[in-house]
Amino acid sequence: MKSGDLMYDIPTPIIAIVLLLAMLLAMWLGYRAGTGRQSRETEQTRSQTTAVQGSLLGLLALLLGFTFSLALARHDARSASVVSEANAIGTAWLRTDFLPAQDQVAAKADLRRYLRLRVEAGEVSADKVQRRARLTQNAEAAFDKVWALASARVQDPGGPANVSFATSLNDMIDALASRNAALDRHVPEIVLYMLFVTFVLSGAMLGFSSGTNGSKPATPVYLMLTLIVLLVFLIVDLDRPRRGIIEVDQSAMRALLNTVKLPNGS
Repeated sequence: MKSGDLMYDIPTPIIAIVLLLAMLLAMWLGYRAGTGRQSRETEQTRSQTTAVQGSLLGLLALLLGFTFSLALARHDARSASVVSEANAIGTAWLRTDFLPAQDQVAAKADLRRYLRLRVEAGEVSADKVQRRARLTQNAEAAFDKVWALASARVQDPGGPANVSFATSLNDMIDALASRNAALDRHVPEIVLYMLFVTFVLSGAMLGFSSGTNGSKPATPVYLMLTLIVLLVFLIVDLDRPRRGIIEVDQSAMRALLNTVKLPNGS
């Protein structure tokens, strides 16, 4: 999480509830303002109000579509980065067979430990900072052992095969960096703020329009706004890979962990 992402620390349900309450308050205030102007409204001003209301709803729909697209693209990128990391680790595991026989068991053991720690770290929520840091530190220690072994063997006879193993370890580093970058890439908060402001203003305009017409907002209006709040909830939740209800799929890493086995069967 970047230090500027203020909303990232706020639970998604609270954001949705506050947004819904803000919209209802804005609609009520708009309705009161509209009823106060009802006697002074003309056909021309009502047409202008309707035009502004339609424009705001259109802008809201555009922002919803744009923001949902951003959040979904980032979620897909995070899922793809998990698969890429699993593929990189799997390749390194296979290339341990290129090492001298006396090094293969140690390399496989450290690689499997690294994989297990990466799986555990990926399933830790963002609020458990110390546990995640401990798992990450242990995973780095396991990787350092494998890297030290590969570095010591690249100059030995059969060097090209050992270099191939070292290259696969370098690919693991790249995959890890890409995954961490994907986790830290969120929808810009200014876009979310713009979406929220437009949503509240749309509620106020709907209430104002109803007030000038002398009728309270109909039930379909509340249903529409509730649906929009649910969509906003989905957008924000998609953008929180370690905090929300929708989580990044870790099945590729777990499947690899269940596949790789040490010579003793563990």
